Amino acid sequence: MAKLKKPKHIAIAGNIGAGKTTLTEMLSKHYKWIPQFEDVDRNPYLFDFYEDMPRWSFNLQIYFLNSRLSQLVEIKQGTETVIQDRTIYEDAHIFAPNLHDMGLMGKRDYENYYSFYNTLKQMVDPPDLLIYLKASVPTLVGQIQKRGREYEENIRLDYLKKLNEYYNKWIDSYKDGPVLMIDIDNNKFPENEEHFGEIIQKIDAQIYGLF
Repeated sequence: MAKLKKPKHIAIAGNIGAGKTTLTEMLSKHYKWIPQFEDVDRNPYLFDFYEDMPRWSFNLQIYFLNSRLSQLVEIKQGTETVIQDRTIYEDAHIFAPNLHDMGLMGKRDYENYYSFYNTLKQMVDPPDLLIYLKASVPTLVGQIQKRGREYEENIRLDYLKKLNEYYNKWIDSYKDGPVLMIDIDNNKFPENEEHFGEIIQKIDAQIYGLF
């Protein structure tokens, strides 16, 4: 089997509650990759955003864009393989348009944000492998309730549903590199070793498989 050159950037995408952080932790341990997490605890806007979405949506999205970009700069400069919890694409293709759609981000802010993202996108490389955790809304709700984050208590079902629609649309049109899709309704990797093993096999096939 021909071994590909060592991948530098693996990214995990998926809706709120899909299990991105858990899978990032498990894969980083298994492969000895460096994990990069979304820093929700130190995000100065998240709590305010869930209390008053129209007021804080633009600020939150700019914060995410900046933190994601600095992660990508770090990956490019480093020599180790990094596994990233959520991607720069999700902010621009899912969260921002959804906020705009729901009337929670004005047209002016959205257009300003999206044009800024398009400028930045030209300066960064896509991941060597994108892992997409696909989950239905009931699965997402179950996992969100299980982890019990206070600021997530107010997340509405219609919000999650719309995000899911945007995720599926984005992943169907994603052409920047290879995608590995994991169905989280059926794959319970956090508590099932066999299910986690299936994910490992699929990743190995992508990274070390034949051309």
